[in-house]
Amino acid sequence: MDPVIIVGAGPVGLALSLALAAQDVPSVVLDEGPGKEEPRPARTVVLRADMAALLERLGCTTLRDEGVRWVGWRSLRRKQQTRHVPLDLGLPGDAGAADGTEGPPAPLHIPQHALARGLRDAIARHPLITLVPDSRVDTVEQDAHGVGAHTRGPDGTWWRGSHLVGCDGARSTVRKLLGVRFPGRTAVERHAVAALRTELPWPGEALLHRQPPWRGAGEEITARPLPDGVWRIDWLLPPRGDLVTPDALVTRIRDTLAGWCEGSTPPYDLIDTGVYTVHHRLARRWRVDRVFLAGDAAHLLGAVGTQGLDEGLRDVDNLSWKLARAWHHRDASPVLLDSYQSERRAAVAARLRAADQSLPALRGGGGLRTYLPGSGRGHDALLTEGHLGRGPLGAPPAYPHSPLAPPPSEGRIPVGTPDGTPAEDVRVTAPDGTTVRLRDRLGQGRSLVVLVAPGTGVWDRRHWMSAGVMPRLAEAVDALPAPAELLVTEGYPGAPAHAVLLVRPDGHLAAAFAGVRPEELHAAADALRGGSPDVQETSTDSDRTADVN
Repeated sequence: MDPVIIVGAGPVGLALSLALAAQDVPSVVLDEGPGKEEPRPARTVVLRADMAALLERLGCTTLRDEGVRWVGWRSLRRKQQTRHVPLDLGLPGDAGAADGTEGPPAPLHIPQHALARGLRDAIARHPLITLVPDSRVDTVEQDAHGVGAHTRGPDGTWWRGSHLVGCDGARSTVRKLLGVRFPGRTAVERHAVAALRTELPWPGEALLHRQPPWRGAGEEITARPLPDGVWRIDWLLPPRGDLVTPDALVTRIRDTLAGWCEGSTPPYDLIDTGVYTVHHRLARRWRVDRVFLAGDAAHLLGAVGTQGLDEGLRDVDNLSWKLARAWHHRDASPVLLDSYQSERRAAVAARLRAADQSLPALRGGGGLRTYLPGSGRGHDALLTEGHLGRGPLGAPPAYPHSPLAPPPSEGRIPVGTPDGTPAEDVRVTAPDGTTVRLRDRLGQGRSLVVLVAPGTGVWDRRHWMSAGVMPRLAEAVDALPAPAELLVTEGYPGAPAHAVLLVRPDGHLAAAFAGVRPEELHAAADALRGGSPDVQETSTDSDRTADVN
């Protein structure tokens, strides 16, 4: 069967090729560039813990070497500290926090070029991925059996694929060739950015400083640590201010460092600078038959704590297992692939609405008085939550109204994780006796069935595999209509003993049941594959999803 064509070799396109290869799906990545990354230390990305874990599963080795997880988050307003949040430094696959602290999972901060290089190194080790540099797509054609893409360049040629995914950025050629509109707002915010090596009073901690007391500081400054004593510092600029000249930026740097270091500017080494403009846009459609959009080609966001690349990787996590299932099973239900647009577009639209509604209050102009009481402390808390991956501006996406949601049934029970949200990363044991974190078993295109069985940790596996409900549950899992892995956990938040959880291949909780219920479990697993192959295609007209403009 033809490979999947991926247009664009940024982090989203590279990660998608690796996620498909992990599920035995070949791909061709058409790279418009020369096949290497231009180092830009000031261009960095922030990844939530679950997306950092996804990249590590895909073989990206630069995360631990060239990225850093913050030890804490500090919020200042004028001259006072308003909040200090210790962060959990537990790394993917570790048992817990590295230093014993309790708090939100620490985000990972890494230069984008280092991340992309790590993904390229992983691709070089994988025989199922073909990376083609200097290949700019100028034509896309599709029929009932596949997609053709023509590239111009030194070796311009036609490529044939089963599907095509446009991961080619904000100016996406694929999106334009499809005629898909990209409405939204331009220049929502502007930030001056600098990467510099220096010593600040908060080693390893990220910082949000609102309304700094020194002249010319602006409304908001963010500092985020990187390895080797490097910091990325962002200054929020007036929306229609003057151009940021080198002299003006150096003045900002010196005044900011002096303001944080008791009036004296410490020595610093300026490594890189830039101006970052935030746009809010959302493509009208994310799927046109066999062609999909992902990452910046589908959405642009970045204000008040939201992270564009993090959302792009969530597109990868959502789409890869669905594409893989459709690739391996030609009679897969069309509902399965339709669900990518309905789930992801709705989630990103909700994030954009939350940012757009919050900006007037957060940037000093009224609005949202019923949601935000009007206190600066409440605004600071909302921003902090967004930066740390929580609250309306930063929480992981939920798909409660997904077309893949299992049908209601008598045995369904609520647990600490609402249906459609990411499952807790609890420690689990596989039938072969391997004990790992739940996230470590994701990424192979199969669902997870998790039995909550307190006390099994002290039993010999030979005994508990043949005791109680395990034989009946194992038989039910073997009879499911799609591949699934049976796991056991000592406990899960809010779940009673003998509860059975069904987790989607992308880690979202599909359903929880009170005990072993083979028929209900089978129906839920069938819903995850879009129902039977003869299910009629349903409309996913994106006009039904609210726009952000």
